[in-house]
Amino acid sequence: MRILLVEDDAVLRDVMLRSLNDAGHRIDVATTSAEASHLWRVQKFDAVLLDLNLPDDSGLTSLREARSRGDRTPVLILTARNRTDERIAGLDAGADDYLGKPFDLGEVEARLRAMARRAHGIDDRCEVGSLVLDRKAGRFFTNGAQGTVPFELPAREFEVLRELMTPPGHVVSKRVLSGKLSSFDDALGDNALEAFISRLRKKLAGTGATIRTLRGLGYVVEPEQRLSDAASTTAAATASPPAA
Repeated sequence: MRILLVEDDAVLRDVMLRSLNDAGHRIDVATTSAEASHLWRVQKFDAVLLDLNLPDDSGLTSLREARSRGDRTPVLILTARNRTDERIAGLDAGADDYLGKPFDLGEVEARLRAMARRAHGIDDRCEVGSLVLDRKAGRFFTNGAQGTVPFELPAREFEVLRELMTPPGHVVSKRVLSGKLSSFDDALGDNALEAFISRLRKKLAGTGATIRTLRGLGYVVEPEQRLSDAASTTAAATASPPAA
């Protein structure tokens, strides 16, 4: 997932940043409400981790601005454990969940997964061909005659394929994929993205899953058999003699 982390405490921010990066997420960081509002307007995120006590303003300002323009990005508020008023204010402003400080980083991951499931209406596991994405484990597997085998990918290729599999069968635009793989100051061009897609197509060979390009729309993961059937139908129609 691409996540906006809004936290001004340097120690906590660095710990969370390492943990989220290790889990395979792409992170943009803001330390003030103004920075958060700016990033939130110009970049699409899968989730926002939002501290409320920021040096220039409350994090609620950024949250209210986002909700007022119709942005429904899932938001997990990070707040002091004994501040019930902050939790209530955050939920009333449109937050999806809250977590009291101090918190366990594993719980942050679990709550992010839960918010993603609710936002996208998806399960923790999905399959295309023999390829399985286990979102809870953050891993890909293949199911075959020898059982379940890990399907390892470099971090960026993993992120591309995970986005395409969330859920399978939906079309993901080049702009969305590029945004999730790029840092704010380093946009990923179409050629670099196509290189990722090309590598993934080769690595998916034998899994029963493939990536199809939809010109002008983007990419979609679908069962390889569907493409084979379409090709066979086309070939048969071409080879059939005209009716007498």
